[in-house]
Amino acid sequence: MRTFPSSQHFLAQSRGDQPGCLVLDLSMPGLNGLELQERIGAACPVVFLSGNADIAASVQAMKAGAVDFLTKPVDREKLLAAVRIAIGRDRSARADREARESIASRLAKLTPREREVLAGVVAGKLNKQIAAQLGTAEKTVKVHRARVMRKMRAGSLADQRASATASTAFMPRREASRAPGARPRRPRHRPRPRPAPWAWRSGCRWRRTPP
Repeated sequence: MRTFPSSQHFLAQSRGDQPGCLVLDLSMPGLNGLELQERIGAACPVVFLSGNADIAASVQAMKAGAVDFLTKPVDREKLLAAVRIAIGRDRSARADREARESIASRLAKLTPREREVLAGVVAGKLNKQIAAQLGTAEKTVKVHRARVMRKMRAGSLADQRASATASTAFMPRREASRAPGARPRRPRHRPRPRPAPWAWRSGCRWRRTPP
């Protein structure tokens, strides 16, 4: 446990690698508790402990994401329970953040074509469907798919989809189906239907061949 004489002293210190939380009072030197909570945002869970709180302040603190708002004198077990919950939230948030960063670093190793194949896999498409969409051979898709699983460290198709689903949170919706920097595909032009042999063209209309 560490104590700080003011909000500015806390902001000047870097957070450690261990999960933790902040126990704040409403009235503090410099920034008050609510202002400090707004400054740090979701970077650290907050538990408020104050002796001169009002309903408006407690409501504002809880809406901003405070784990709990306790009043003095406080029961020791209630305070410890709130701190345990806050530390647990911070531990989970750190684990989720590390997992997303790890997936993002692996995703960055994929080529634009491998990202397109990965998007098809996430969509639940078969290899032949992905090949038809990308205009390539099914064997080529299988090769790219194997490389994707190796780079993403996915032991199974379920792991591959789970990793890709988490990684697409870093990408805009339009980029989730097309890799960044890839050229947009040109729409395929459908061949015009040929006229019947009994027709001949005059101007801009097709007419029946006179008998």
